Amino acid sequence: MTKREWERAYRDLLASYFAHPSEATLYEAEVFSRNAIEEGISPEEVISFHKVVTKELVPHMTEETASSLDVLLEVMVAYGIVFGEYQALRERQLALKSEMEIAANVQQTLLETAVPDSEGIDIGAISVPARHMNGDYHHFVHDDDDCISVAIADVIGKGIPAALCMSMIKYAMDSLPENRPEPKFVLENLNRVVEQNVDPSMFVTMFYAMYNPDGHTFTFASAGHEPGFYYRAKEERFEDLNARGLMLGVERKTKYRQYVKSIEEGDMIILLSDGVTECRTEEGFIERDKIISIIEKYKDQPAQQLVESVYKELEKLQDFELRDDFTLIVLRRQVSES
Repeated sequence: MTKREWERAYRDLLASYFAHPSEATLYEAEVFSRNAIEEGISPEEVISFHKVVTKELVPHMTEETASSLDVLLEVMVAYGIVFGEYQALRERQLALKSEMEIAANVQQTLLETAVPDSEGIDIGAISVPARHMNGDYHHFVHDDDDCISVAIADVIGKGIPAALCMSMIKYAMDSLPENRPEPKFVLENLNRVVEQNVDPSMFVTMFYAMYNPDGHTFTFASAGHEPGFYYRAKEERFEDLNARGLMLGVERKTKYRQYVKSIEEGDMIILLSDGVTECRTEEGFIERDKIISIIEKYKDQPAQQLVESVYKELEKLQDFELRDDFTLIVLRRQVSES
C-alpha cells in the first residue's frame, strides 16, 4: 500500500466510523497503523492528515476540538523525530542480522568436522552456539594408522571476536600433518600460534587427545580446559579426567604434560566445554554431580543419542535459553562380541 493509497483508505475508514461506530472498525485502525509504519509515514503526518479529513467530514467541528488536534500535532513532532531514529536503527539491525546469519553459516561450514566411524569405538558429538557465532570448537582426525585424534577448545569470550579466533585455531589445526604428533606437542605448536596472533585479552583453552586402537590407549594433554569425565564400566563409576596445563596464548615457551589411560571395554570418555558445566538455573549453577547423574541416566544409549539426550535435558533445565556455547563429546570403547 502506497502513501496515497493509505490516505484514501484512511479517509474511507474514518467516514465509516463516523457513520457507524464499531469495534470492528477500530480493529481496522490497528492495521492502518502497521501499514503506516511500513510505508514510513510519521506520527505527525498521520495526525495532520486526520485533522484535514475530520474537518471535511465534520464541517461543524468545534474550535476547541480543532485546537486540541493542533496541540497533539506539536507533541507528535518530537515523537516523530524519535520514530525516525527508530526506523533507521531497525534498518541497521536488519542489515546486521543478515550479515551475522551469513557469517554464522560460513563459520559453520569452516568448522565442520566429520565424526570418525571406526570399529571398536562409538563416538558422539554435539556443539550448539549460544548466539549466532560459536566460540567453541571441536575437531576429529582419523589417520592411516586408525588412530583417532580429538580436540575440543573454547575461547574465553563470546560473539564475533571469539568466532574469528576459533577460525584461526581451525586453520592452524588444518596445517598440522595428518599423522599427528603426540598431544603435548600439538598444544605447544598451537600455543605459539595463539601467542603470536591473538589479542592478549583473549585466551583459548583446549583439550587434545589421541586414541590408539592398538593397546586401546588414550593419550591426552590439556591447556587449561574444563576437566572431562571418565567412566569405568566394570566399577560403574565416574571420575574427573584431570589434566593440568596453561591456557593457550599466555606464555610462548609453555610446555605441556601428557597423560595416558588404558581404555577397557565399555569405558567412556566424556569431553565438554564450560557451557556444559556452567549451565545455570534459577537456583544457580548446576553441580558436576548433577551433570554426571544426567549422563548416567542415558549412558546405555549409542554415543550420538547420548550427547543429544544430555543436551536436551540441560537445555530444558535452563528454560531453553543457552547462556554459553555448548559442546559435548563422548567416546566409548565398545564391548566385543564373545
